[in-house]
Amino acid sequence: MPPRKTTQNIIWFKNCSSKDFPQVGGKNANLGEMFQLGLRVPPGFAVTTHAFDTFINRGRVRNKIMRTLSQIPPEDIPSLEGAGRQIRNLIESTPIPENITKQIKEAYQKLGDLCGIPDLPVAVRSSATSEDLKTASFAGQHESYLWVRGGQEVIQHILKCWASLFTDRAIAYRNQIGWPHDKVTISVGVQKMVNAKCAGVMFTIDPVIGDENKIVVEGNWGLGESVVKGEVSPDHFLVDKQSSEILEKIVALKLVCYQLEGNKVVCAPPSPEKQNQPCLNDEELVEIVRLGKISETHYRSAQDLEWAIDVNLPFPENVFLVQTRPVTSAGKPKQSNTDIIIDMMSSLFRR
Repeated sequence: MPPRKTTQNIIWFKNCSSKDFPQVGGKNANLGEMFQLGLRVPPGFAVTTHAFDTFINRGRVRNKIMRTLSQIPPEDIPSLEGAGRQIRNLIESTPIPENITKQIKEAYQKLGDLCGIPDLPVAVRSSATSEDLKTASFAGQHESYLWVRGGQEVIQHILKCWASLFTDRAIAYRNQIGWPHDKVTISVGVQKMVNAKCAGVMFTIDPVIGDENKIVVEGNWGLGESVVKGEVSPDHFLVDKQSSEILEKIVALKLVCYQLEGNKVVCAPPSPEKQNQPCLNDEELVEIVRLGKISETHYRSAQDLEWAIDVNLPFPENVFLVQTRPVTSAGKPKQSNTDIIIDMMSSLFRR
């Protein structure tokens, strides 16, 4: 079916699918697909590309951006950095149209009511339409923010996500591959935070040797940022895809984790007794694998997923998937070991 077009500013994840990719970007479209499959996904909504385009075309903001970018001399890194900073400041200081602001705050209020939590903590996550393309790898170049509370804070962090279309890295990459700056657009996901006791990633293929009969799960205490950003040696689990037998369990010394203190996320060591304990028990591990296999079957390709275990909920309702995408090294058995490792690392940083 052809992609759907919309003039909506808000689309709830439960109403999203791959047909909405042009409006909600890759990340949000995949969250919607997982909702359709009945997988456990924290609820939320997408602020659409239509909302961004309405904002960027208001008050000639787009013209100012294009004029600033056109003045960057080729290979002039200081000029690029200055232009990027100027554009990000422009976006973050420009008010979002009042009707869009109202709709975002109403959706955030509705999400809090749905979850029964006033000032619900949410993740505000960039979801660009240029992510996860076969011809270019834009993913990981745009920002996401955790544990955001309150309608006005959500608005400010949406602006930050929009501004991240113009990070130095994103501008330089588009220049390098000849991708027009005026063709980029972005959606933002606003999603209930999982109060994670542990979190991490899963590959429904062994991404190093390309073994399609194995699933690799890696995790750490707290939020998944430490694993995604490569800041910790995570616990490593190898599971047989057919039988769900746990074939290998390597428990790392975990000295870094992201956790909640008060109303903010901090990076701190886990408690001494947790540093040498596995972050997952066998029951949780097998449930994560079960969800991953459903995702792989639906997409008909090996998947790279992010998962989280909520400390406040009973098993198995506490096991959530928060993202899925294709594994970049899958289907390339003729690659050298070096190329496969580069692809795997690319997959880890495409967030």
